[in-house]
Amino acid sequence: MKRFAVTLTAVAFVFGLTALASAQTLGPGAANLQGQVHNFTPLVKQAACGGPGPFCPPGWVRRCWRGPFGHLHCRCVPC
Repeated sequence: MKRFAVTLTAVAFVFGLTALASAQTLGPGAANLQGQVHNFTPLVKQAACGGPGPFCPPGWVRRCWRGPFGHLHCRCVPC
């Protein structure tokens, strides 16, 4: 039982050293994280406008206009 406890302690020690060694190898940008936060501009794109409706699929909206004789014309156009 004593030999098992010593082996278990040695294994835990080796894993602890491995974890410490990997924690100290940060990427080049991780050290300057505060500077990167101030220069952050989010790139947000609109996925879809309007959603699926009765006439147009997601990403499209319905646009209507009056024709030359007063008739209403509608079609789906991209957002």
